[in-house]
Amino acid sequence: MSRIQAQQDAQIIRSALPLLTLTLIGERESYGYEIVERLSKLGLEVNTGLVYPVLARLERDRLVTTRSVASNSGPPRKYFTLTPDGQSARASARQQWQLVSSAVHNALAPEGNTDD
Repeated sequence: MSRIQAQQDAQIIRSALPLLTLTLIGERESYGYEIVERLSKLGLEVNTGLVYPVLARLERDRLVTTRSVASNSGPPRKYFTLTPDGQSARASARQQWQLVSSAVHNALAPEGNTDD
């Protein structure tokens, strides 16, 4: 894979990560590494260096709240929960993603093939 392709792939992941993170947290309260694991199960290999800054930004923007829970295997875990603003942001981001993904799908479809 070329350096340019790797940068493009990383940019696509970075653009989807806030929506995916809000979606996973909306499904259930989660801590950072758990989100990384859940993304992996979806087929998206990301590291904590990508996820934790997104979580910090979501918290700073008051789209998620946190609570600290003691852990048997190290420092306390910070669990994230969606706020009402986070739920609205998730819905808005989902709509925007659907518009963009539909446009990309249509652009990439072979000429004359407009199957959805």
